[in-house]
Amino acid sequence: MSYLPCVEIKSQQQADSAVIWLHGLGADGHDFASLVPQLNFPKKVSTRFIFPHAPSMPVTINGGYIMPAWYDILEMSIDRKVDVVQLEKSAAEVAKLILREQERGVANQRIILAGFSQGGAVVYQAALSHAEPLGGLLVLSSYFATYQTIQAHPANQQIPILIQHGTQDNVVPEALGQRAVQLLSERGYHVDYQRYPMAHTLCAPQIDDINRWFGRVL
Repeated sequence: MSYLPCVEIKSQQQADSAVIWLHGLGADGHDFASLVPQLNFPKKVSTRFIFPHAPSMPVTINGGYIMPAWYDILEMSIDRKVDVVQLEKSAAEVAKLILREQERGVANQRIILAGFSQGGAVVYQAALSHAEPLGGLLVLSSYFATYQTIQAHPANQQIPILIQHGTQDNVVPEALGQRAVQLLSERGYHVDYQRYPMAHTLCAPQIDDINRWFGRVL
């Protein structure tokens, strides 16, 4: 089986948990790999971090320029018209990484999916449609792009979900993060939502909160 190329940061001990973390548009797997030294939750010593690289493709909103992307974005409207078929293909690639972690001895309940911006839209799809319960879903500065098309699986109806967003985000407006909370809550998911006075990025207090959340779900 072929897999997405990834940056992988091995655990200090035999891995019994894993975090698969997707970057945003135009970045690559190295983008969040540099964050790992700042994470110090208790189970970090036995957590493997996987940061996949998105394939390169033309992106319509950027004039068709070829760049790393999980899917094409067709319009810069508030509703974010996207190539749903391509997004679903990217989510299927994430599912293959989940399976690989299981084959390497990590239980599915100990696998967390995380994603920033475009990557967040993909992990919504990948986690909520997955046929086995996962350990958690972390979504940063993103939006629920496939809420109208997703075939959610009941196995992840109780998945812990943390959504974080910046109040000054001019790339993915906070309204889209808040809308995701509403859409998920209406479907019976329990969602924690945290907001920060920042743009389309990460901040130190947010990293502290991620540490606490990882510590709780793992």
